[in-house]
Amino acid sequence: MLIRSLTLTLLLAIAGPLFAADNDSPIAGDMGRARPLIVIAQSTVDPVWVGLKKSLEDPANKKGVADRNIKVYTILNMAGQLDGKDLGQQDTMALLRSLKLGAGAYPKVFLLGKDGETKLSASGDEAKSVDLKKIFDTVDALPASEKEISAPTVAETKATAAEPAAKKGEKGAKASKPAKPSKPPEMPDD
Repeated sequence: MLIRSLTLTLLLAIAGPLFAADNDSPIAGDMGRARPLIVIAQSTVDPVWVGLKKSLEDPANKKGVADRNIKVYTILNMAGQLDGKDLGQQDTMALLRSLKLGAGAYPKVFLLGKDGETKLSASGDEAKSVDLKKIFDTVDALPASEKEISAPTVAETKATAAEPAAKKGEKGAKASKPAKPSKPPEMPDD
């Protein structure tokens, strides 16, 4: 019995991370819907963040952000926020893992496209030159195909799943039965 318990524990320890979600990041839900703008700084008084925050509070810029489908993620002092609302610690760490950041200077600014690719990246002194106008220019310079990308809706997903089923059932063919489950193996007596 001890060997079985140890084997099961070892199996779960090895297979557990494999069953974890590939992309548990909060930006995974935005793919195809919005363009995440991620600002990472060591403090809330970082000049890069203060300048971007001031620009984001301007009503004309708020409309520009909404028109371009930009969602603002901030990580300040290891505390994450999405458009001013706190993210949990796990979501913040998942966001950092998904960016695959190496060692480097702070602050960092990233703009991801709807396709998930990095469209603008700046860190250290280079990040100080990033302003909202540069971000808007980057989004406006994207090809039309990237601007039109949208996440598939539930109806579209169901429709594409129904098409192969319709092809299989052509000419009145019956749908095949699922296979009968096999009998589970019996446990040997120890």
